[in-house]
Amino acid sequence: MNIITGKITGIKYKVLLSEDLQTVDIDRFNINETPSYYLLNDKKHSYAISKWVSPKRTRSYPYERVYNTLNVSKKITVIPVIKDEGFDGDRDFLQWDTVSLMSLLDVFVIFAYYDKAVKNQEYENKITDFKFNNEYVVSKIKEIEQYHSSALHWNMNELTNNFHSIIDRAKSAYEKIANETNVILHSQSGIDNFKEKIGKDTKTFMLFSREKAEQAQARESVTTQPKESLSTFSKAKITITNYLGGQYFFTVDEVLIDENTVYLIEGKHSKQGVLPSMGDIKDGLLKMILYSNLRDVEVNGKQMKSQSVLSLTSTKLAGGITSETCTADREKFITENKLKTDLQTLILKLFREANENNFTVKIGCTK
Repeated sequence: MNIITGKITGIKYKVLLSEDLQTVDIDRFNINETPSYYLLNDKKHSYAISKWVSPKRTRSYPYERVYNTLNVSKKITVIPVIKDEGFDGDRDFLQWDTVSLMSLLDVFVIFAYYDKAVKNQEYENKITDFKFNNEYVVSKIKEIEQYHSSALHWNMNELTNNFHSIIDRAKSAYEKIANETNVILHSQSGIDNFKEKIGKDTKTFMLFSREKAEQAQARESVTTQPKESLSTFSKAKITITNYLGGQYFFTVDEVLIDENTVYLIEGKHSKQGVLPSMGDIKDGLLKMILYSNLRDVEVNGKQMKSQSVLSLTSTKLAGGITSETCTADREKFITENKLKTDLQTLILKLFREANENNFTVKIGCTK
């Protein structure tokens, strides 16, 4: 398997596909009643806020939610530090790479915790309908309002000075939820172990998370996800180092090498739709933000140029086009596939975003 490394020294990217944000007034604010992403208005300032339903970034398209806020100057994302669904479900913990990625994108992170949930009636020991502690989230938003340093500085400060107390709050909250719902959760010792492993030093947290991410990367690199349809199975591990000292461990869906250029291909596939879902597309675009800003790329130790590609495939399409296809061929593809106006508009926006940011979008049938 190919081993790819690269560096990111800064992010330059023009977002074109973000959605209009609904405005929420802070006087009536409750994090549990807001949309997944929105504009919070406090009469003096506006902030783009997104929220995650799990600290695990592969659940519920959190990247799409963050992507939709990137056009606003001050961005906040709310992430639960721990989500325990109960003994019959999953338990996920926040990872260093998530924080580092948000810092790189200049997004302030509020490390939040759930303090309410109800029993899932379909399982003996599982809970659902999680609610954040709203008072805590509001207090952190107000702190950020008065904070004049970077998102990176805020995120590192929260990890260093407040993270242990947030974990303690989460632990107490889950104990209360278990008593109220009469549901058996995962052992509290797992939370203690998480707290102990991350220490109070961000480097310790980074190393602990890196070990977990590398294990996940190793598992993912030998599997093909249902939403991927690849022309080859040439997956590759990619490790990205940034100027924050953080490292990201990803698996590139497909890698093609042509002389001195490596093509990093993120694949999204749909069996039912003409195109993959908007969540999948924006998840892929967030990867393009990273891959299109890579510098000093090496493949198995050899320096190479890199080109990022977002490949969107479907069983419903005939033929194919790319963001570099001429207008006549693009119109022929649209006519042959009888694409509706909304899909035509989406494709044009996607192509414009690709051309603005120096990556390629490929759209076509499954090979």
